[in-house]
Amino acid sequence: MVDSPGSYLVLSAQYTIDESKLGETSMKSIRLALLAATAALALPATPALAQDAADTTSQAPKSEHDKLFALFAESDARNLEINPLGRLFRGDDKDADRLGDFLTDSNFYANRLDTQLNLALLAQIDRSQLDATDQLAYDVFKYQQESALRGQTDEIRALTEVRPVNHFSGFHTFYPTFASGESAAQFKTIENYEDNLSRHDDYIAIGDRSIDKFREGMESGVLETSLTIDRVIQQLDTQLAIPIAESQFMKPVQNFPEDFSDEDKARLTAAYEAKTQELYDATEKMRDFLRDEYLPVARESVGLSQMKGGEKLYAQMIEQTTTLPLTADYLHELGLSEVARIKNGLLEIRDEVGFDGTLNEFFDFVRTDAQFKPESRKALTQTYYDIGEQVDAKIGEYFSVLPKTPLEIKPYDPAIEQFSAGGSYQSGAPDGSRPGTFYFNAYDLPSRLTTGNVTLYLHEGAPGHHFQISLARENDALPAFMRFGGNTAYVEGWALYSETLGYEMGFYDDPWNRYGTLQDEQLRAMRLVVDTGLHAKGWSREQAIDFMLANSGMTRTEVVAEVERYIAIPSQALAYKVGALKIQELREKAEAALGDDFDLPEFHNQVLNTGALPLPVLEAKIDAWIAAGG
Repeated sequence: MVDSPGSYLVLSAQYTIDESKLGETSMKSIRLALLAATAALALPATPALAQDAADTTSQAPKSEHDKLFALFAESDARNLEINPLGRLFRGDDKDADRLGDFLTDSNFYANRLDTQLNLALLAQIDRSQLDATDQLAYDVFKYQQESALRGQTDEIRALTEVRPVNHFSGFHTFYPTFASGESAAQFKTIENYEDNLSRHDDYIAIGDRSIDKFREGMESGVLETSLTIDRVIQQLDTQLAIPIAESQFMKPVQNFPEDFSDEDKARLTAAYEAKTQELYDATEKMRDFLRDEYLPVARESVGLSQMKGGEKLYAQMIEQTTTLPLTADYLHELGLSEVARIKNGLLEIRDEVGFDGTLNEFFDFVRTDAQFKPESRKALTQTYYDIGEQVDAKIGEYFSVLPKTPLEIKPYDPAIEQFSAGGSYQSGAPDGSRPGTFYFNAYDLPSRLTTGNVTLYLHEGAPGHHFQISLARENDALPAFMRFGGNTAYVEGWALYSETLGYEMGFYDDPWNRYGTLQDEQLRAMRLVVDTGLHAKGWSREQAIDFMLANSGMTRTEVVAEVERYIAIPSQALAYKVGALKIQELREKAEAALGDDFDLPEFHNQVLNTGALPLPVLEAKIDAWIAAGG
C-alpha cells in the first residue's frame, strides 16, 4: 500500500495511489484495469473511471469461451499499455516513442494490480463448460498469473529491484543493438527516427533509476556481487571506448531510407549526434557510480544463500524457472547422476577414436588440437551456413509443420561478444517480415571448438528456439499470452531436446559431433550441480570452475563465462535439463503406450502447437493425446 491520496477498492484489496507519482504508461494501464474491475466485478466507479466507461462500449460475452477469450484480449491490451516495448517486438508501432516506466512504483503496482484482476476475472469463468483446448488455455493462464503473483510481493521486490543490473541482465546489454536499426524497432519513416530519439530519453531515465535502486540496496544491505559489477564496468568501458561516430546509436542515420530529403537527413543526423552524446554521458555516469561508489561495498560472496534474504529468493526462483516444486538438494543430486552417465558416454568416444590416455587427457587433446579450431570468423560463419542447409534437407522427416519465419545466422556484435554466451536466438516478427536470428560467439576464436557447432545450431536455430518460438507466434489462433509468453523450462527444455534429434538425423554418427553434443549435454547436467552448489551450498566461483573443468572438455574461457552467468542469473540454468528430461519422458511414455500408432512428427506438433506450456500442463496435454489414441 502506498500512503497517499486517491483510494479505489479493487479485488477486496485497498490500494491508495498518488496519480501524480505514476508514469504515463503505468497510470493508463491502472485506469484500464480499474475500469475492467468495475465492469466485471460490479464495483463502484470513481468519476474518472466513469468517464472512461462512457468512452468505452462493449457487448458482454455470453459463452464461457467468449468470456475466457475476452479476458485474454483485455489482459493482453492492459499488459501492452504497461509494457510498450513489447509492442515493438510484435511489429506494432503504437507508443513506439516509449520504453516503459521500468523500476518505478507505478510500474510495479500496475503489474501487480493487473495480475490480481486477471485471477479474479478468471475465477468467474466456469472451466467445466469449456472444451479441451480452452481448458488448456485456462490452465496455462491461471498458472502464469499465479506464478507472477508469487513474484510480485513486496518482499521479493526488495530483493530484486535493488539489484537492477548485472552483466547478463540490464538495458545496457540490450539497448545499443535495439537502437541500432538491427533489431525489432523499425526505421522506415521520419516518425520512426523521432520515436527512437524519444526512447533514448527513457533509456537515460532508466539508468538514473537504476542508480537510485542500487542506492536503496546499499541502505537495506541487499547487494549485487562485486564480480558481476566489475563485469558491468568492463562492458560500459567497452561501450564508451567506441567513438560516437562508430556507435550503434548512430547506425540509423548511416542507413537512411532513400526517400528521406537531404534536409531531414541533416536535421536527424545532428539530433542523433547530440542525443548520442547524452547517452554516452549517461553511460559514463552509470560507470562512474558503479566503479567509485557501489563496487567498494558490493558483496564478495557469489551465491544467493549468502545474500540477505537470498535463500528464500532462490527457492522461489527454482519453482518459477522449472515450473515444478523441486528443491535445490533434489536438483543437485539429479545433476550428479546425469554427469556420471554422460561421462561414461565420453569414455566410449575416447575408446572409439583410439585415444590412448585418461579422459581428462582426451579433453585436453580436443581443447588444444588445431583440427578443432575455427580457421577464421568467416570460416566459422560458413560452417553454420552449411549445417543449416544439412538440417533443412532432413527436417521434414521429423516435423509436419515448419515455421514460415526465415532464419538468419550471424556472429554477435564485437562490442558485446566477450561477455556473451556461446550462442543465442532473437525472435523474428510474427508475420515473418523480420527473420529470426541465430547469433554465435566468435570472440577468442582459439577457445571455440568446432565439435559443438552442430548441437549449438540445433539448439539455438532449427529445430530448437527458432521452431518453438516462431510456430507459437505464427499461430494467431492462440491467445497472445500463449503466442508470445512462455517459461524457461519449456523453452530451453525444447531446445535441449532438439539437440538429441541429431542422433536420428545422423549427425552424431561422426564421433566428433557426438563428442560435441555429449559435451553440451554434460554442460546442462553440470548446471544442475553448479547452480545449486553456488546458490544453496556455498560453493565459491573457483570451486564451480574446477568442477566443470574436471567433468567436461570445455575450455577455461567457456567455463568462466558459464559460471559467471550462473552467478548473475540464478536458477535460469536449471531449466534446460529439467525441461528436456520431461519432454523425453513424455515421448517415451507415448511411444510405449501407442506402439505402431506413435507418429513422431505429430508428437512434435502436439508439443509445439500451443506455445510454451508449463511442464505440468504439457504433461496433462500429452497424456490426453495418448488417451485419445495419438
